[in-house]
Amino acid sequence: MEQLSSNEQIDSAIMVEYKNPKLSPEQRAKDLIKRMTLEEKIAQMLCIWEDKKTILFDENGNLNYEKMREHLKNGIGQIARLSDSNGGLTPVEMIEMANKIQKFFIEETRLGIPVIFHEECLHGLAAKDATSYPVPIGLASTFNVELVEKIFSAIAEDARTRGVHQALTPVVDVARDPRWGRVEETFGEDPYLTAQMGIAAVKGLQGNGELNNGNKVIATLKHFAAHGQPESGTNCAPANFSERLLRDVFLFPFKEVIEKANAISVMASYNEIDGVPSHANKWLLRKVLRDEWNFKGYVVSDYYAITELNYRDVTVSHAVAKDKLEAAKLAIEAGVNIEFPNPDCYLYISDLIKSGLIKESDIDELIEPMLRYKFQLGLFDNPYINTTNEQIEEKLISDRELALQAARETIILLKNENNILPLKNFKRIAVIGPNADRVLLGGYHGTPRFYTSVYQGIKEKAGNDIEVFYSEGCKITVGGSWNEDEVILPDPEENKLLIKEAVEVAKKSEVIILALGGNEQTSREAWNKNHLGDRPNIDLIGQQNLLTEELLKLGKPIVVLLFNGRPNSINFIKENVPAILECWYLGQETGKAVADVLFGYYNPSGKLPISIPRSAGHIPCYYNYKPSARRGYLFDDVTPLFPFGFGLSYTNFIFSDLKLSKDKIKLGESTQISVTVKNNGNLAGEEVVQLYIRDLYSSVTRPVKELKGFKKIALQPQETKTVIFELSTDMLAFTNIDMQYCTEPGDFEIMVGNSSRDEDLLKIILTVE
Repeated sequence: MEQLSSNEQIDSAIMVEYKNPKLSPEQRAKDLIKRMTLEEKIAQMLCIWEDKKTILFDENGNLNYEKMREHLKNGIGQIARLSDSNGGLTPVEMIEMANKIQKFFIEETRLGIPVIFHEECLHGLAAKDATSYPVPIGLASTFNVELVEKIFSAIAEDARTRGVHQALTPVVDVARDPRWGRVEETFGEDPYLTAQMGIAAVKGLQGNGELNNGNKVIATLKHFAAHGQPESGTNCAPANFSERLLRDVFLFPFKEVIEKANAISVMASYNEIDGVPSHANKWLLRKVLRDEWNFKGYVVSDYYAITELNYRDVTVSHAVAKDKLEAAKLAIEAGVNIEFPNPDCYLYISDLIKSGLIKESDIDELIEPMLRYKFQLGLFDNPYINTTNEQIEEKLISDRELALQAARETIILLKNENNILPLKNFKRIAVIGPNADRVLLGGYHGTPRFYTSVYQGIKEKAGNDIEVFYSEGCKITVGGSWNEDEVILPDPEENKLLIKEAVEVAKKSEVIILALGGNEQTSREAWNKNHLGDRPNIDLIGQQNLLTEELLKLGKPIVVLLFNGRPNSINFIKENVPAILECWYLGQETGKAVADVLFGYYNPSGKLPISIPRSAGHIPCYYNYKPSARRGYLFDDVTPLFPFGFGLSYTNFIFSDLKLSKDKIKLGESTQISVTVKNNGNLAGEEVVQLYIRDLYSSVTRPVKELKGFKKIALQPQETKTVIFELSTDMLAFTNIDMQYCTEPGDFEIMVGNSSRDEDLLKIILTVE
């Protein structure tokens, strides 16, 4: 047989349109689909994760090509979390493995369709030797969208240079129930703040959407939709909300991020809305997402969620499908493009087509965007990774400063009586508490190369001139790993001995740093019946209050550091401890950031992205409530313990001179809002200037206030700046009495200040004619 020359081979390849890099991804995907068998199409709607052990690897952890040829001859759409293979791969091992697997799909399947590797990237690539940043609730506390975009850009590069193409992040659920264990994964309780953080995250992950430059990945918005205020605060419980509330609160961040950052992928949520699980919800995934919002990307299932339309014994299932075949039918009709994490219900697609329940053209429609983005990623033309170990090591070092800055800006100063902070003139410090010397990263974390605990960070910053003592004080749980299913409470008698020991240690000090809160077991995703993380009580667990009480008896100044994934009701601590810092989970640079704040090397600037309730009985306690919602309680205060947007500084900021450039505008116009902010103290600091509005009279009830803008500014001592917001009438829109999203003419109260509390806000009236 006559051999073709290299030029003739190239010309021959170009004759096959999907192999021609000069054509658009749309053209190439359309051509490829024409050439695919039904089995090859179905394969693109499947993913493997747990099956990696039996399909990809032999007993020694090496690739088993014989099994791959048997099970993957038609290709596969995605492979989940390659990083966790063989007990966890190093960066170099991950790159080598990704290249070998990709080579198999390109060279040993009929059409050479490459695979997409996806990973968890909630606050850093969840892999070995990857930079760990603060959890999202902490990133939201920075109120710094530029910083958040930089962080997710760094995460994207970290992921892509190891062979990852899709990140299962960001979470843009609006979290309105602190009992829910997944609060830490969100950007908090406010739709506008969540949207802005989501936009920043997606811009960081995807860049301009070209994706083929080797350092960007596909972002995945989750969990669509209304996942953040589950009934009873338990994960995956129903979302029983009106369509108006859905659109104005829970759908708003998704719509904003899709329209303003072009998010490519969306993950459907486990929960149901009005009796319809999201993975079977045509109204949600087709009418709203695709038809109304013109979404052109693809929907991925949450792990096992299509199976749960039928039955899954380890979770609470929906029972809207009598079997897996019907579950597949419902999900396909709703528009779920691919089933995660393992082949299960979508294995029945061929049977559905043969029986006439769905058409092959339905499958063509669902695989088209997934193939299109494989072309967009450049996987057909440049499928392999060539990152060197030296480049990885260099990035791990360079990203430390970004992680440190994020951790510093996350920390929120809730109380600072008598200006006990920053610490001055103390020569003996006791660092005490269950969270004082342990690794605290939050859920969906990787294993960072670097980590500094609170005790280590303080000791390092204190140097040789200050003595630092340590005692655990008490335990919160035994162990405490996020992955451990069983949560074991410690023996109270053992804790009493630890408390007694801590008191003796504290006696040697002049000031006590007390690290309390929760841990990665006490607030986490409840992913099955044996792995729970939601709580009906949000008080501090165990004997932490007793530890605090005993230390207070010493009469020494105490600073409480709170590490937790959800707000804790800390009434006793608020009333009795002079200084309190909310830290959430700060990532790998925890100790360094805490020490910088405690010793005054960094002036805290964080603000609460979620209100802290006085008790579980005060839930819901979000700030943007309706006018009739907070009449009051018998024998208790109806306000939160600490409100949304609140956070103190070591300096003092004064707001004045609130003005509108035009106090009357017409629909379609805008006005400028200006306010003067002065640093009236002796330390440089940063302040978050917050803009709220209230529609005073409307066709349906509206919240008492809604965040519509924020700006973080830095001011030197006695420096003054004028901050200007642009407010258009579009920003005043809501879903009206006729279910139309529009702005109604009338009077609007404009409020500007440094928290959502009325006493922290200046007010003025804007009229829309």
